[in-house]
Amino acid sequence: MKLLASALVVLAIWSISGCDYRARELVPGKSTALDVRDVLGTPTAEWKDADGTVQWEFARGPQGTVTYMAIIGTDNVLKDFRQVLSESWFSKVQPGMDQDALRRLLGRPGETMKFPQRNEEVWSYRFEDGPAQQYHFHVHFDTAGKVTRTSRNRIGEP
Repeated sequence: MKLLASALVVLAIWSISGCDYRARELVPGKSTALDVRDVLGTPTAEWKDADGTVQWEFARGPQGTVTYMAIIGTDNVLKDFRQVLSESWFSKVQPGMDQDALRRLLGRPGETMKFPQRNEEVWSYRFEDGPAQQYHFHVHFDTAGKVTRTSRNRIGEP
């Protein structure tokens, strides 16, 4: 009975994260744009650069802890592929950055909130930092839509 329960838990986790599990199949320099769409589905956003490359966002929110960014070259081959909800990408958020630049860096936020009394808007991203350790990374904007600061809190803690 214990073995059956364990197998069901593993199967449930696998089925929920199946799409993300398949993301490991994507290999820069080999995978094509069609491969990326086959594995991840339709992008949640797209940006085109002047040189013809395209950046696709695959946000797994609003409660997901993963957002993938795929860079597709003019030859329709995957050039770069990364999961951006991590400390290394959060460290790139700088005061003065605008909302468009942040969206391109971290993708669609899981939640946005306005605080009129504080003259700020806050975008929140859920992320994991180790097993069973989920956090929110918050980006605070002024009324002009520029980053003023960032903050974070562990989910489940006051």
